[in-house]
Amino acid sequence: MPAEEHVKTRPTLRERRRAAATQEILDAAERHIVENGPAALSMRAVARDLGMTVQGLYHYFPSWSDLVTALIAKAYDDTADAMEAAVDAAARADLTRADPAARTEPAPPRVLVAAEEYRRWAVTHPERFQLLYGTPLRQYAAPAGGPTTQAMIRISAVFQREMFGGFTRAQLEAADAPELSPALRAHLEQLPAHGLGALPPPATTLLLSAWGHLHGLVVLEVFGHTAFLGEHQAEIFRRGVRNLVDDVHRRIPGAGPGATVPSAP
Repeated sequence: MPAEEHVKTRPTLRERRRAAATQEILDAAERHIVENGPAALSMRAVARDLGMTVQGLYHYFPSWSDLVTALIAKAYDDTADAMEAAVDAAARADLTRADPAARTEPAPPRVLVAAEEYRRWAVTHPERFQLLYGTPLRQYAAPAGGPTTQAMIRISAVFQREMFGGFTRAQLEAADAPELSPALRAHLEQLPAHGLGALPPPATTLLLSAWGHLHGLVVLEVFGHTAFLGEHQAEIFRRGVRNLVDDVHRRIPGAGPGATVPSAP
């Protein structure tokens, strides 16, 4: 790249300062959520913590809803980043194992690695997880197709890729899933190709069922409903997810690896 072009594409000083200030605001808002819960978030409280005026805060986030949208999108993105990093680390570990034939037990499927990282992020950041999946904030509605939707698709894409990436589309179309009504099949076939629409309808139903089970276990733990299990919660989760992954894969004919199925970017 020519030096002149590099200079032109570099953010300006004003843009860098704005990006730094925006990040500082998001960090302060996240601290406020951790200390007081998502429902207590307010522009006035965040501005006070930063030593700003509310009017100054509006210069970066025109409304409370804009701030909430940015926080939700960031939480989804942070979760997806953690999952991607865990899967990448597992892939590198597989490549560096000295002798795969000498392993005493097979490496866990990477969809299990992704699921365990999803759980780890949730139990490590319970207040931010509650912002995503807890009681909806009053007077807030996520913008349709906006940054929160796009960030959420990233998480779905990881599970989609790691659950089905080794199967052909024909295999997934023939998966042993409950028979779909014509109306539901038509609806699933019209989903955007950059999300679940990349899968045949039978695979979509299997993925959604698995996600409901996996996510439900995490919600129960984060909200304290399985606290009676103590330190065994991780094992219960691991066994539950492994069982559901095995069940999904048993439903796919010829479960050997094949051409990669298109997945969300």
